[in-house]
Amino acid sequence: MAPERLDWLLDADPRHYDLLAKWMTGDEKEEFAYHWPFWARRAQLPPPGDWRVWLVMAGRGFGKTRTGAEWVREVAEANPQARIALVSASLAEARAVMVEGESGLLACCPPERSPVFEASLRRLRFPNGAVAQLYSAAEPETLRGPQHSHAWCDEIGKWPLSHDRATQCWDNLQMGLRLGEDQRIAVTTTPRSVPLIHRLIAGKTSGSTVVTKGSTQDNSGNLPGQFLAAMESEFAGTQLGRQELDGELIGDVEGALWTRSLIDAARSSDQQTIHARIVVAVDPPASARGDACGIVVAALGEDGIGKVLADCSVENASPEQWARAVANASAAWSADRVIAEANQGGAMVESVLRAADCHMPVKLVHASRGKVARAEPVAALYEAGKVRHCGLFARLEDQLCGLMAGGTYEGPGRSPDRADALVWALSELMLGRIQAPRVMNV
Repeated sequence: MAPERLDWLLDADPRHYDLLAKWMTGDEKEEFAYHWPFWARRAQLPPPGDWRVWLVMAGRGFGKTRTGAEWVREVAEANPQARIALVSASLAEARAVMVEGESGLLACCPPERSPVFEASLRRLRFPNGAVAQLYSAAEPETLRGPQHSHAWCDEIGKWPLSHDRATQCWDNLQMGLRLGEDQRIAVTTTPRSVPLIHRLIAGKTSGSTVVTKGSTQDNSGNLPGQFLAAMESEFAGTQLGRQELDGELIGDVEGALWTRSLIDAARSSDQQTIHARIVVAVDPPASARGDACGIVVAALGEDGIGKVLADCSVENASPEQWARAVANASAAWSADRVIAEANQGGAMVESVLRAADCHMPVKLVHASRGKVARAEPVAALYEAGKVRHCGLFARLEDQLCGLMAGGTYEGPGRSPDRADALVWALSELMLGRIQAPRVMNV
């Protein structure tokens, strides 16, 4: 049934649903539950036209995975000769999300037409003969040789960038897309300012790429209210929120020390490694009505990797309030030291922390260089893959992406207070023992 023919049903009186239910047989009712053109929003249905790439670039929870899985099901059921590539950042993600996930292929197919997943062969076989094969973007050479008629590429924004693997994977996929009469690719991803996404968007000018955009709110009817409220509270007004929730492609500031892709590459959910040290770094505000008090918790693992564990910064706080926030963060993370910038008040900073029952050793550090100059060696640690972000820290990451190599700050707010606290923390953990080179007589 074509989408336009369902308009009358979408706008029908509830009594019509009761009549329809009485008219339908048991088999029809079961089939109707899987009739995607009725349940889908229009943005989740394939666009008309002679496109080669359909890029669905939308926020978290939009329904991108379901959109891709339903498109693959439509292709497979309509064409027994279809040979479909399913490509994700890793084979584990391809299986967990694209195949076995809550919105994956096995969940969206009717039981009597569900494909058989041959895990050892990384392959799905549909009852009519269509086949879908799993691939990892981390292994682009596996796509050199196989031929396909269609492909579904998931989260290309997080495909591995090292050694240009994301681009190699896409190129190899393109070269093997030569079966059938109408080769097409569906791409579902959260926006990321990476070369491959910019390349696909550039295809709009030639008509080869059609872009569908959307936000988390577009699917609010199917998302828990508590989740939506939490996302609004945590990310509203941030650039990361515009990217992850609103589905907006946020470009990097040219010349910034940190880029979105650099931070995304450092993203990790692992907080369980043994930590050799944990510190809480503080960038105190000049006044309660001024900038935020930057408070960042970071750790150094026994593997030598630095980890950003929490951003506990507070806005418009009195000295007593931010000192209490520091004490709470120290206790919650069992920190072994507090690092506090002493330029704003010197010994007063330590006395305020003591008054707030902060029993951790306090190390006062003095800024002899500007914020950006101090940040440059820490940014180099990210470039070397030596830092991980254990979570999403929207406001902190916005500030990092505003620190410019030229010595200026072009991020949100007047001052990168959160970013400065992070710099102090990682400098203490990872740069504190570095000595200047010296010449030795032998």
